[in-house]
This record gives sequence, C-alpha cells and structure tokens, in this order.
Amino acid sequence: MSKEDVKPYTLSAEEVVSHLNTDASSGLSDAEVQRRLEQYGHNELITEEKTTLLQKFIAQFKDFMIIVLLVAAAVSAVIGVIEGEGIADAVVILIVVILNAVMGVFQESKAEEAIDALKDMASPEATVRRNNANSKIKSTELVPGDIVLLEAGDIVPADLRLIESSSLQIEEAALTGESVPSEKSTEIIADPETGIGDRKNMAFSSTNVTYGRAKGVVIGTGMNTEVGNIANILSTTESQQTPLQRDQEELGKKLTYLIIIIAVITFFVGLFGPNAGDNTVIDMLLISISLAVAAIPEGLPAITTIILSIGTQKMAERNALVRTLPAVETLGSTQVICSDKTGTLTVNKMTIEKVYYNGELHEASEDIDLDTPLLRSITFANDVNTDNAGNLVGDPTEIAMIKYANDKGFDLEAALEATPRIDEVPFDSSRKLMSTIHQLEDGKYLIAAKGAPDQLIKRVTQYQDGDQVIPFTQEHSDTILAANDGMARNALRVLAGAYKIVDSLPEKVDSESIENDLIFAGLVGMIDPERQEAGEAIKVARNAGIRTVMITGDHAVTAQAIAERLGILNPDEDNSVHVTTGAELDKMSDEELTRTVSNYSVYARVSPEHKVRIIRAWQANDVVVAMTGDGVNDAPSLKQADIGVGMGITGTEVSKGASDMVLADDNFETIVVAVEEGRKVFANIQKAVQFLLSANMGEVITLFVATFMGWTILEPIHILWINLVTDVFPAIALGMENAEKDSMTKAPRTRKDNFLSFGVLPSIFYQGILEGGITLFVYWVGHYVLYPHDNNIAETMAFITLGMIQLFHSYNVKSTFKSMFSSNPFDNKYLNLAFIGSGALLLGVILIPGINTYFDVTLPTASGWAVAIIAAISIIPLVEIIKWILRTTGVAAKYEKPGSENVQ
Repeated sequence: MSKEDVKPYTLSAEEVVSHLNTDASSGLSDAEVQRRLEQYGHNELITEEKTTLLQKFIAQFKDFMIIVLLVAAAVSAVIGVIEGEGIADAVVILIVVILNAVMGVFQESKAEEAIDALKDMASPEATVRRNNANSKIKSTELVPGDIVLLEAGDIVPADLRLIESSSLQIEEAALTGESVPSEKSTEIIADPETGIGDRKNMAFSSTNVTYGRAKGVVIGTGMNTEVGNIANILSTTESQQTPLQRDQEELGKKLTYLIIIIAVITFFVGLFGPNAGDNTVIDMLLISISLAVAAIPEGLPAITTIILSIGTQKMAERNALVRTLPAVETLGSTQVICSDKTGTLTVNKMTIEKVYYNGELHEASEDIDLDTPLLRSITFANDVNTDNAGNLVGDPTEIAMIKYANDKGFDLEAALEATPRIDEVPFDSSRKLMSTIHQLEDGKYLIAAKGAPDQLIKRVTQYQDGDQVIPFTQEHSDTILAANDGMARNALRVLAGAYKIVDSLPEKVDSESIENDLIFAGLVGMIDPERQEAGEAIKVARNAGIRTVMITGDHAVTAQAIAERLGILNPDEDNSVHVTTGAELDKMSDEELTRTVSNYSVYARVSPEHKVRIIRAWQANDVVVAMTGDGVNDAPSLKQADIGVGMGITGTEVSKGASDMVLADDNFETIVVAVEEGRKVFANIQKAVQFLLSANMGEVITLFVATFMGWTILEPIHILWINLVTDVFPAIALGMENAEKDSMTKAPRTRKDNFLSFGVLPSIFYQGILEGGITLFVYWVGHYVLYPHDNNIAETMAFITLGMIQLFHSYNVKSTFKSMFSSNPFDNKYLNLAFIGSGALLLGVILIPGINTYFDVTLPTASGWAVAIIAAISIIPLVEIIKWILRTTGVAAKYEKPGSENVQ
C-alpha cells in the first residue's frame, strides 16, 4: 500500500483492510505472506553499500589544501636532495597530510553509524495473526496486510493502521518530539495534511506502547515506514562543510595562486632584472622554490589539528563530547541554535506546578494536608509501578502525580496496603477517565477517579470544601473551569480528581455504574518544566549575538509558553506572530520560508522533513546553524545543520550517530559553554594564522627584494630551518591562549568571515612588511657597514634577525589590536617555553661547531650580534605603536560589533 497514493489514516479501518486484500479476523495465509515477502522485501532498513576504509582514505586526497601540501612536500624533497640536506621537512608535511586524511575518514563514518543505529531500534519480535491463529514471529518477516496485536511494553514493529484500540497510548517522543504519550483511537482523520503527531489512528514503527491494547494492519514495512523515511533522508542528506574547512580550503587556494605568481615573478626578475648578474636558471629555480616553500604555511593543518584536539579535551571537561574535530570551532561561529524542547530546554519530566482544592489555587511548592482527598484521588487512580532499582515506571503524567505526593510525604505504599485496590474501570480515550475501587477497613468501598476536568465534572454531584462535603453548584463548576482555563493558558496539562464512598458494589463494575455521583476533590496542573539553567544560558547566548529557536513536535500553546518562560520570546509581547506550526510550513514554498524564517522563534508540531527545511532556510540566508535533538526525528536535521548536537543521556543512538557533538549532561547551558570554547579555538587558530602568514610574508619580502637588489641573503636551508623551528612551536603555543574576556559579548562570525577577518589581514600585511624590512636593513648593515668583505656573516645576521624577529613577534599576536601589555604578556607558559626552545634551536646551528658549517653560517662579532638582536626586538615597540594608532583613530573599533546587536 503506497502511503503517498492512499493515506490510510483518512480511510476507515475496513477500507484499509480491504485495500490490502487481507482479513482482520484470520490474517494472511503462509502462501500469501511468502508472495508478499518477495514483492515488498523484508521489514528492515536498507543501507547503501559501504565504501571501504581504503576508498574513504584515498578520497580525502581530493581536498585542495591536501593537494597544496603534497606539492609542498615534493618541493621540499627536491630542495633537500639538490642541496644534500635530506627530506626531513617533506616527511613532516606527509605526516600532516596523513593525519588530516585519517580525521576525514572518521568524520565520514558518522552517517553510517546513524543509520545502523536506526536498525537497532526495531522490534525483534511481533505478535501477528496468521492462518486464523496468533503467533510470535521475527519482526523482519512482517509484510503489508499482516494483522499485528499490540499490548503495553511492546515496540511497534511496523507502521500500522489501527483496527481496534482499547485505551491504547504510545510513547512517540523519539519520532515526534511530544513529551507525553499519544492517546490512540480508530476514528477516521479527515484532513489528509494532518501531521504525524496528530495521526491518532496510526502506530509507527519503533515507538513504544505504554498503555492498553490494540490490533492493527501493517500498511508499511522497512523503508516504507516513517522511520524508513528518516533513514532515507539521512542517507541523502549531505554533511555540511564546516566554516573551518571552508576557510582552510579558501585560504589554501588564495595562497597557492599568490605563491605561484610571486615565485614566477621572482624567477624572471632574478634572470632578467637590473641586478641579475651571474644568476643561472638553476640558481633562480632554487631561489623561487625557496620562496614558495617560505610562503606556504605547511604547518597550518597540523597546528589546526592540534589546537582543535586541545579544544576537544577542554570541551570534554565541560560535558561536551566532540565527535569530529572541526565541530570544536564550528560552535564558536554559530549564529542560530535550533533547539529541540523536550529534554534539552526542559527537564523531560512532567512536574506538577499548580494544585487547586478547597476553592483555591496553590503552588505545588506549598505544603498540603496529607488527608486532602485530592492526594488519594490522583495516587489511587494510578497505574505507576516501581522497577527493581526503585524508579517509577509508567505514564509521565501519572508519575508526576506519584512524585508530587511522595515529595509531600504521602506514604502511598502504606495507604494502599490499608486500602487495597480490588477492581478498576480502566482509562479510555473516549471518556478520558480512569477509576479504581478500594476496600476500606469498615467494609465500605472507596472509588477514586481522575481524568479530564470537563469530563469528570459531568459526573460530579458534590464538592469537597475543607472538611465538608456540600452539593455541587453551577458556581462551583464555573470556578473550577475558570481555574482549569487559567492553567491551560499557561500550557499546563490539567487533570481533575474525584472520589466517593459506597456501601456496596454493583453487580457489573463499569463506567456507568461506578463513575457517577462523585465528590470533586481538586485539580492538578503539570508541565514538562524548563531547565532553570537554560534561561540564563539563552540570555548569555543572546548577549553573544546568538539567537535561540525552538523546534518541537509538541503543541504550539505548550511550546510558546515554555519559550516565554525561557526568554526565547518576550512574555510582554503578542508572540502569536513568532510561532508557527508544521501545517503552516506545509503551505509555504522553500523560497517563502527562506524569506520569512527569521520571523519565527518557535516551530510546533513539526515533522523530520520540516526540521530539515527550517535548517536549510537559515543556511540559505548564510547563517551558521547548530541543531540540538535527542530523538530519531531529529537525526536528519542534526546531520543537515552546520553542527549537530545530540543528547548523551536521553538521546537515541540514532541522534548521537548523526551528531557532531554530544552533551554528556543533556544541558542547553553546556552548549553555550561549548560556544565560548569554540570561539576561543577560532581566535587561537586565527592568532596562529596571523603569526604564520606575517612570518611567511616577511620571508617572501626579504627574498623578493633581495633578488631584485641582486643580494644573496638567505639560502634554502636557512628558510627551511626557520620555518621548522620558529613557526610550528610558537603557533601551537598560541593555540593554548586563554579566551579573551570579552569573547562572549561579541557577535559570532558570519559565513563571509574567515581567518583573515577582524583586522587580521591588514595586520599580516603591515607586520610582514616590518619583519621583511627589518631583516633587509640588518643585512644591509652587515654587508655594507660592518662586514663589507664577508657576505656570509651578513647572511648569518639576516638569518638570526629573521628567526628571532618571528619569536618576539609571537607575543604581538596575542591580540590583534590590544596592547600585549594590557594583560600579563607572559601568562602563556607554553608560549614562553616555545620561545626559549625555538630560540635555542635557531641559535644552536650558529653557535655549535660543525653544525654551523653544515648550515653555512659564520659567527658574527659582538657588534653583529647586537645589531641582529636589537633589530629583532624592535618588532615589539613598532607593532605597539601601530596598534595604538589604530585604536586611537577608531580603526580597530570598526572591526568589532556587540553581540546583542546581532540578535533580532
């Protein structure tokens, strides 16, 4: 049966059974089952053929930055062989490439994990009626047309159209996001556009039966179920490239083009320029290659990986478990957090908040007389059990009532022992009531009832007012319904309690004989309350320029109320215009949703497809989106988002498998904490980029100008050694910087922002020019003033200056515009150690006999050392002066904007 052609929930049960050519009483025959198995296949999810680890590994080398690094490795190897210096630098680059490829393979595997987890949710067995008899079979053997029997505790084995239903309730939170079990019936649903959460005559594969019994006909198996639809969306949804990955790829391309242009120009200037002299093609080829190696930040991917790994460890300490390294930084660039309501923004436990009895409304926190009849009504007419671990098990609303009574000190176990249950009238979705009968010590019987207030009031004739029982009047009814409406407007789920005492029981115990002449005891209003810390976290996110959007399968009224309580919506405004539903989304085209998506902060009664559409609409507006969720229905949107955040405690394995990050404590506050860590990671990577590129630019300017002037200033081995010892260690140390104090008061970076944004690019230019200019000046002093007859010492002075200037400059890039002395410049012990260690390695090749010959350097005199070191140190005051000018002229301020201005 195709659910696209015929929507079974719009047909009667008889029509569906007829359409499927089956029999509701006897079921299918074995021969017919075999024929349908051949036609429809087994009831299991189908996954695409998996690529091997080797295929995934090879695919990683298609990345542009990886290709650039491979070229850099080849170039380094060529220089090493020609100069007789070995291929150590090329080996280092290859290690970086392999490390990045391994990480890529790990990331690619997450989608397969998610779909495999969907399979694990399926029911292992099903009770089916075939050949006019009931039997247990493997759920994978079910076919469309099978008649399936359900009872409490079962996992629904396939998508069913219910034929018979007796008080059936199914917990569908993993599929719909609704926080309470759905009450089922067999009645026809007229509207063909009804959402999944409101299809009361359907039972969906992999959901849990919590109450009652039912019979249903299978209308969809395997990939033709709603869970199968999710698996299909997961397999066709492409993982989004993270902002970090986009930045690295874009930076790699730009640098490559620039390097090629500069290298070619240098080659021809050296051969045909005014100071070409005796330069040969081989000489200029080596110089051009040296310049290219100097310009390529080959250590950047390795440094990025190390910084991300450090960020991963820091996040794990704060309950955010990162599954893919780029996700660490992506959180820091998040502009919108689309959050599921149940379990993330709320505690995922129905809790009584208001209690109405004796004509007054009370807070649940207030004390209550343990003899108040309301307590017995809501705890006696209740089917909650306790498992071996002492946990309450059953319907969430009933658990909330038991927990409320327990918290007040009511000893339910003793009360039931003294007043045992002897009979009951089970809950039924048509009358929306439940009653239990208890034997009293004096031989009489207590009847306890609870249910929907409007239904229970119809059966009430008396009213409990303190210690008195008085006749029930219209005034009482109006007051009770007003209290009910007031709680309902605040999105509380309201249930009423009543009771009566009778001398004897009727011969037939049913609703008509028991549920009448009741005494009204009171009302309880409950809700899945917001997490206390979530509201503060949302406020922090808003100040950081991050907007929080609630996407839930729950009802609009409930979702709006929680959003107002959390501060997602302003409770003093008319928020109806900021709330929409899945049904309304169905009426919008993708273009219209893209245009209006920023108008809505709450989406209710949505399906998995709706969630993906919402994420895509934000992304179409160039917004970086994080999505949180814990259910199967969240998995496609978790994968579609720039970063998917799963729940570690309540989350399904499906949602965890589709996520980039998992919250160990299921706490929205942890997301905001992780955002701060992510911002720090990006800022530190940006510092490393600024340090590396300004240093490389200094090297390029030095070589280019020297070539133009006809100077022999640095040899390839000098450039390679400087890149190896003064680039990598300080850059890694910069990744250990603490977060700047104002990081969570600034707006998040947008998709248009990258490593070179926020003033980094102009800083790279002026700092690179300073480094190159100072190095050229020192060479000029050495060559023309101090040692006019020994170019080798002048080269050595330039080598010392260029290396040491980069080490001193690493302290400048602790902040793009702030003075390095605005805080303790030596608070990063790793940077201090990197300075000492790299300085020792740099100067060691000059000072250690034998090694200095290998590097072709000559020990300068005291004056040569003084000039080189003082010149290197000069980078600090020069950069400080320029930063001060940029701050005082207001240029620095133009690169920053407050975070709160970014939130609509």
